[in-house]
Amino acid sequence: MKNKRRILFVVWSLFMAFPAWLFAQNAAAPAASGSTDDTNLVKWLIIVAAVIIVVAVLALFKALNSMLKIQEINALRELGMEEAAQKLAAERKVSWWRRMMERWTDAVPIEQEKDVLFDHDYDGIQELDNKLPPWWLALFYITIAFAVVYIFYYHLSGMGMSSQEMYAQEMKQAEAAVAEYKATHGSGLDETNVTLAEDETALSIGETVYKTNCVPCHGGQGEGGIGPNLTDKYWIHGGSIQNVFKVIKDGVPEKGMLAWKDQLKAEQIQAVASYILVKLQGTNPPNAKEPQGELYEPEETAAPDAENTPEAESDGGE
Repeated sequence: MKNKRRILFVVWSLFMAFPAWLFAQNAAAPAASGSTDDTNLVKWLIIVAAVIIVVAVLALFKALNSMLKIQEINALRELGMEEAAQKLAAERKVSWWRRMMERWTDAVPIEQEKDVLFDHDYDGIQELDNKLPPWWLALFYITIAFAVVYIFYYHLSGMGMSSQEMYAQEMKQAEAAVAEYKATHGSGLDETNVTLAEDETALSIGETVYKTNCVPCHGGQGEGGIGPNLTDKYWIHGGSIQNVFKVIKDGVPEKGMLAWKDQLKAEQIQAVASYILVKLQGTNPPNAKEPQGELYEPEETAAPDAENTPEAESDGGE
């Protein structure tokens, strides 16, 4: 009887699911050419319809199951099996929730625990030979099935990306995001980490920036004008690449020097600062403005002590 009910339930479920499948197929076609909002609406309608169908199937199954149990009870009574009929009737009165919990936990009643009690006794502690709950076993089997599908899909079939491929893809996405950020916000270069750029590409960019923005105040050859002379070694705010970068970036408002950080990228500021120090400083243009500020001499790395060099030690040893 149970097998009959199960087969009937499967057939009925397929029969009820068929109209939903047809509805989904018919609804998806016009939605393909529609807007995103229309597509989402159709999807939600399909989901709601599917939920209603599932609820209806469950309700019909419950009613059908109840009818079959009544027929089974009547059949047992006609066969003179009153005790079995009464037992089945008593089971029918138990709520479906309780029956489901008993089925999924497979718990042994307390009065029957002596039947599953092990013989051993450890300091008065005894152990029951209970079965694993069916719900736990079901989850365990599901995880095994999932692992098999996962390994096949990601490691054997070639359809899914491996962890190495996913890592490579994410790194490419990250590099693209960094490049986009740099293009929009700059590279994070500032006066604390800027270095002197001496390659011709950077100096060419610096020359272009200088001739476009700096000539009106500092002259075409750095000789000075409204602004100070950039060809000598005298500097008002320091003559290191860090000092020049900061002045160009933040400006000197009280002296009329504009802050270029909102108009030039950090790389452009580095390039023009390097151009001033590498190409303009040390030249002797005509009509150069008088030096301003203090003489700046770059700090040089101290030469090694001659007495402590290997040669000195060797000579001393001789």
